[in-house]
Amino acid sequence: MRRLDFLALALLAACGTADATPDASATADAGGSLVAATAEQQQLPSVLVYKTATCGCCHGWVEHMQAAGFTVDARDVPGNVELMGIKADAGVPAEMSSCHTSLIDGYVVEGHVPADQVKRLLAERPSIVGIAAPGMPAGSPGMDIPNSPPYDIIAWRADGTRSVFAEVTPR
Repeated sequence: MRRLDFLALALLAACGTADATPDASATADAGGSLVAATAEQQQLPSVLVYKTATCGCCHGWVEHMQAAGFTVDARDVPGNVELMGIKADAGVPAEMSSCHTSLIDGYVVEGHVPADQVKRLLAERPSIVGIAAPGMPAGSPGMDIPNSPPYDIIAWRADGTRSVFAEVTPR
């Protein structure tokens, strides 16, 4: 197994010890009734997330995206081997891997990318395959660690070239 593949599997394994709370793709009010989507939610494309059932930080990112107005369809895959296959099929470079992979309106969003950067991606529509928060950066949505350092969101193209899409300073 190549070193980068091993590192990606190690990252995924580190994510498998958290609470396995199911993700909801619909919002409910206190009484359990479905709440109508806001105008922003109706304009935003839905997010399809592939993750493992035991990934608590993935659940945190899903909640972050829902709070930002996205409708999220979070799908649990049986294990890390299947998740790596999804990443490969989506064109995620091994060194960009994180614990979950999302497909959003023709783009791949890998890992803990903040919702505002996803919205920027969708507004600007650059000629790229996707964006990633490689690894699991401290302070990113779902990885809420106080006083975390800035981290980069990396864009990649089909030809393999990469560039910094954004530098994020955690709040």
